[in-house]
Amino acid sequence: MTRLIDPSLQKLSFIMAEMGDMVTESISLAIDSYLDGTNTMDKVLALSDSIRSKYYEVEDLTFDMLLKYQPVADDFRFIRSSTEISYAFSRFGRYAYDITQVRDLFGDVSECTNASLIESTKKVKNMIKDAVLSFAELDVRKAIKIREDEKVIDRIYKERLPKLIESNNTKCALAEALLLRYLERIGDHAVFMSDAINYIVTGKHRPSEERIASHTKQEKNMP
Repeated sequence: MTRLIDPSLQKLSFIMAEMGDMVTESISLAIDSYLDGTNTMDKVLALSDSIRSKYYEVEDLTFDMLLKYQPVADDFRFIRSSTEISYAFSRFGRYAYDITQVRDLFGDVSECTNASLIESTKKVKNMIKDAVLSFAELDVRKAIKIREDEKVIDRIYKERLPKLIESNNTKCALAEALLLRYLERIGDHAVFMSDAINYIVTGKHRPSEERIASHTKQEKNMP
């Protein structure tokens, strides 16, 4: 039986899915612009602005739902977390634009790439995809993987900074330091997002392994 709140929940899910697609595209474009030396700043800015507009749309919709339907339990957790996740999406879009500005400021920096940087960018791309899918599927297992990937990005960031300080190539050192910082911040927001997904599914922001295993077992037993 369809409830009064269901059409609004479906609209919210659709908007969030749109935001997820735009975030994935903007991050990929931004990272590729740095690594390949292409200029995608205008396109990424347009995506970032669109994501921000969707964020305000989510805020208005969730406020309206809370006032009209006074949701409880699962619905309330989904609505509340959608607001938090849409904010994370908006930050992803902004950081993507910031990355394109690095390329615009320093010019072609494709010569500045290295193994650590490539590893970080791959991790971030995977984190974004996992974050978007984790929310779409409410999959806590992907949310846990996001936290593991974020630790790798943090490690690379901390290892590379001292080396960049000692580098004789000022252009590459500054460009890489900025990019690594933006990637590290994207990772932090992805973890924040994974916590919100955990909250939707389990009622806890950082559930125990037992709680995750229990939810996973319930999923497998569903027809």
